[in-house]
Amino acid sequence: MPLYSIPRRPFRPQTSEPSAPINWRRGMIRIWFLISAAWVMSWAIYLIMGAIETGLRPSDLLAIPVLLFGPPVALLLFGAATAWAFRGFRVDQPPADNDR
Repeated sequence: MPLYSIPRRPFRPQTSEPSAPINWRRGMIRIWFLISAAWVMSWAIYLIMGAIETGLRPSDLLAIPVLLFGPPVALLLFGAATAWAFRGFRVDQPPADNDR
């Protein structure tokens, strides 16, 4: 093989055993938790720094919960709606005949 060529073997070794099943629901919820926590922490730090510099006005008390928790809840609802929409494409399995 020349020095800078692409190897001609597959990236993943070919095995006869099936790959491990993936729990998409649990994984996506965990990713949502991580993104939401990062969102809340980043805005909390930004708001704390702003309050230290300029002070906190009474009108900010209503905007803070909406700013901190609105986008993560909207992302969760969007994900649930997307899952619902994709479940609509699934083919219904006929019931198995267990009378025999």
